[in-house]
Amino acid sequence: MSRYKILVVDDEPIIRMDLTEILQREGYEVVAEAKNGEEAVELAYRHKPDLVIMDVKMPVMNGIKAADIIRKFSHTSILLLTAYSHRELIQEARQSGVTAYLVKPVSEEDLIPAIEIALSQRDRVSSLQQDIEDLKQKMEERKIVERAKGKLMSTLQLGEEEAYKWLQRQSMESRVSMAKLAQELLNA
Repeated sequence: MSRYKILVVDDEPIIRMDLTEILQREGYEVVAEAKNGEEAVELAYRHKPDLVIMDVKMPVMNGIKAADIIRKFSHTSILLLTAYSHRELIQEARQSGVTAYLVKPVSEEDLIPAIEIALSQRDRVSSLQQDIEDLKQKMEERKIVERAKGKLMSTLQLGEEEAYKWLQRQSMESRVSMAKLAQELLNA
């Protein structure tokens, strides 16, 4: 199992200690602990955890505000813990991009499945984001090939299919990608 990095945030030291012990026993790496939302934001930025487990009601900055800020610079999952289950609080948590929400007192039997689901969601989102980046890159490469093909069509008086085949052949002979060859043609 790859060791996921977790940030634990609660204004009660005993709760932080209990959560950390449970997490470490389950094989997770607790990279840092914070006592308020402001520290959570700073530590999340510094440690880039896979998951932040955070209380809602804390001094300085509450967990929902901290979650909102963390989600702006990170794709980490956020699991909120609270003694309150008011509908407004749940709505605010949803709007802040919180992945999961547990009502205190939290048992280990409730916590571990919630963590696993939150981390699974994070992995799925990360995978989708990588797919999107790959598709964007392919689209950019395709645009470059299309522009180079257009240049070949006009300078060598080739048809579209002939220009594409010319690019393919040159790419194979020179052992470079069509996108790289196309960029070289456009730069020439």
